[in-house]
Amino acid sequence: MADDGKTVHLVSQEGESFDVGLSTAKMSELVKTMIDEDNDDEESQEIPLPNVKSQILALVIEFIKHYATEPMTDIAKPLTSANMSEVVQEWYATFVNVQQETLFELILAANYMDIKPLLDLTCATVASMIKGKTPEEIRKTFNIVNDFTPEEEAQVREENKWCEEA
Repeated sequence: MADDGKTVHLVSQEGESFDVGLSTAKMSELVKTMIDEDNDDEESQEIPLPNVKSQILALVIEFIKHYATEPMTDIAKPLTSANMSEVVQEWYATFVNVQQETLFELILAANYMDIKPLLDLTCATVASMIKGKTPEEIRKTFNIVNDFTPEEEAQVREENKWCEEA
C-alpha cells in the first residue's frame, strides 16, 4: 500500500497521537469515513479515537502495518483447530497470544474502528479458547461465575440437548 507520504494522526483515549500512513489507516472503515479527502494541506489530519486506549491503538497499528505487507490468510469457519498457528500465519498467531484483557480490548477496538481482519482474528482466538471445552472449563477460562442452581442448570441442559448431539 503506497501512502504517497501522506499521514494521519490517530489520537487515543489518553490524547496520545500516532502517525500512520494514509492508505494503511484506511484499513479502518471508521477512519476512512472520517478522513477529509478534500484536505490538500500538507498538515496531516487528526482522527480522534476516544474509545481506544494508547496501548491497544499501538497494537492495532502494528496489526494494520503488518497486514499491509503480509495479508492474513482467511480463517476457516468453523475453526479447524484450537491452535491458532494452524489457522493463520505464525505472526498473527503470536500477535493474539496476549492476556485475555488485552485480547478483549483488541476485539472492542477492532469492532469500533471497523477493521474486519482484526475482528475476525481476535474473535477466532476467543473461539479457539472455547473449542472442545466443557461448560465448566469455559467458565474457568473466562472467570465466569455459575449462578444457576443445580435444577436450573439441569433444565438448560435438557432444553439444549440438541447442541451436544451435533
